[in-house]
Amino acid sequence: MKLKIAVISAAILFFASVSAVPAQPWKGWRGSEGWGMGGQYQRMYDPAKVEKISGEVAGIEQVTPMRGMHYGVVLMVKTEKEAVPVHLGPSWYIERLDTKFNTGDKVEVTGARTTFQGKPAIIAAEIRKDDQVLVLRDRNGVPVWAGWGRRR
Repeated sequence: MKLKIAVISAAILFFASVSAVPAQPWKGWRGSEGWGMGGQYQRMYDPAKVEKISGEVAGIEQVTPMRGMHYGVVLMVKTEKEAVPVHLGPSWYIERLDTKFNTGDKVEVTGARTTFQGKPAIIAAEIRKDDQVLVLRDRNGVPVWAGWGRRR
């Protein structure tokens, strides 16, 4: 009986002390940080302007595409005609993938050409490297990270 009272007393003390710790205010869902379907950046992807380019990765950068967005990953791809930035997607998604890119890699990019900050750019839908294919958007431009956590 004394053991039962001791256990109950300890449990009451524990829960009383835990509830006395001030809770941090909830700041809402993290969200897509500007990379979601309704964002201004996503509206720049026009399926009617999809093209393919082939070239070599000349550089890899982290950029913040627009104010208020989390940074993303951009490959600078040098083709026979030009060097063009290829926007892959948000870093929180790209950095967790098995496919990695390095300077000097030969790639084939399928994506929508757009103008970004007054200069040509491509928002990638798919990238081929050797025998690997990294799909980033469907044919309508919906990014694969838009469905993260959703049941299929």
